Amino acid sequence: MVTMEQPATRAGRREWVGLAMLALPTLLVSLDMSVLFLALPHLSADLGASSTQQLWILDIYGFLVAGFLVTMGTLGDRIGRRRLLLIGASAFTAASLVAAYSTSAEMLIAARALLGVAGATLMPSTLALISNMFADAHQRAVAIAAWMSCFMVGTAVGPIVGGVILEFFWWGAVFLLGVPVMLVLLVAGQRLLPEYRAPVAGRLDLVSVVLSLAAILPVVWGLKELAAHGWRWPQGLAIAGGLAMGVAFVWRQRTLADPLVDVRLFRRGAFSTMLLVMMLGGVVMAGTFLYVPQYLQTVAGHSPLQSGLWLAPQALAMIVSAQLAPHLARRFPVPHVLVVSLLVAAVGCVVITQVSGTGGALLLMVGFTLACVGVAPPTALGTDLVVGSAPPEKAGSASSISETGNELGIALGLAALGSLGAAVYRAGLVLPTGVPADVAESAREGVNGAAAAAGELPSPTGAELLGSAREAFTEGLNAVGWVGAAVFAALAVLSATLLRRQLPRTEPSPPR
Repeated sequence: MVTMEQPATRAGRREWVGLAMLALPTLLVSLDMSVLFLALPHLSADLGASSTQQLWILDIYGFLVAGFLVTMGTLGDRIGRRRLLLIGASAFTAASLVAAYSTSAEMLIAARALLGVAGATLMPSTLALISNMFADAHQRAVAIAAWMSCFMVGTAVGPIVGGVILEFFWWGAVFLLGVPVMLVLLVAGQRLLPEYRAPVAGRLDLVSVVLSLAAILPVVWGLKELAAHGWRWPQGLAIAGGLAMGVAFVWRQRTLADPLVDVRLFRRGAFSTMLLVMMLGGVVMAGTFLYVPQYLQTVAGHSPLQSGLWLAPQALAMIVSAQLAPHLARRFPVPHVLVVSLLVAAVGCVVITQVSGTGGALLLMVGFTLACVGVAPPTALGTDLVVGSAPPEKAGSASSISETGNELGIALGLAALGSLGAAVYRAGLVLPTGVPADVAESAREGVNGAAAAAGELPSPTGAELLGSAREAFTEGLNAVGWVGAAVFAALAVLSATLLRRQLPRTEPSPPR
């Protein structure tokens, strides 16, 4: 006897209001990642933070978010995703208060570390809860696109919000942004969000937790240091050691009855392919985003506020593109949507390769906007495919894997493309005759150093140095554009070949 599969239950008003609650921590996490850059000079002067302490204040949050994502995603599957989200929200609120009223650099570093651990509970918990609340595939895709748009909004408006806050309040106020947001989540989350945990929850393997941290943290640290200082043996040793721990972690997961991460998920073709697409897309966009604000400020000569306004259309276009992605996927085969989107991103990167060192800001923003428009659908649809391809009891684990892949992609992009652009810059920089050795060394560090050095030189020599630095920096930007175009074109071919076989063709749903 043939039985018809029952359609998934469609979400109602409560689920959509619950989605708004889940968007709050997502917006906050992305804000917290970007707002601190503006506050750093103020808090450093107030707390007397050394240059090393400043780096730890900036980086410890991202390190621990990346390190604990896998653990927290799986922990949510075991103890309940809503419970973990609310525990994380409480911890985030407390750590935000400690950070805001820190009286020493060491205290602020410790508070930022606690914020990172708490932040690691938020992303996989919210994404896993979305997969539980929206069983209908189309609604889930729309919900994930909206969730991702909130992350993009937070990243885009973070510097602007931080600038406004610092104009009227002290530096600690940037950390207080999260307190009212988390209080709303704590009060409303109990009523609006469902609870879900795996039906059969095994024990949490602490050895796997340690191995996951030993695998992720050294790799992320090594890649970030590689981007900042170039290749040195400590970075190489950290990356090699982290990869070795990663192999040990995977081996242990295959031997456990209740693994921290079910490595069998990677046998699902769509799961692995989309993880690769999203991670490599993150590599290109992180590397490109490293150069675009610098070009606007140092090469084009715009102020930070003007640069933020130049970037606003790109952020808006990326949000619109992410929102349109699930609707396009409903009308056309998903591989077709991905291929076209990735080719648009490749075209945008080709446009970036044509930017010159003078008067190229408009062309750069056209290319960067096209790249962002093109990368948004693969990211939105890819996240939905990764989470949707896992069974419900593994949604937290799949969400954490997705977010960890994004973190590694960003770190790798900053390191690899940052190093590429720096090498092209140094090769293309032509120093004027008679530049002192210390000034020359500062100029070779980067275009910002060259701009500062040019101010110390006589007018004709300084102008010549600054012009050469701007041209060399633009050549580095062009090189990053060529790599991005090649990567996106290769991902388009990969999506056209592999995903066509891995994803079943579904007919568009009839109009309602």
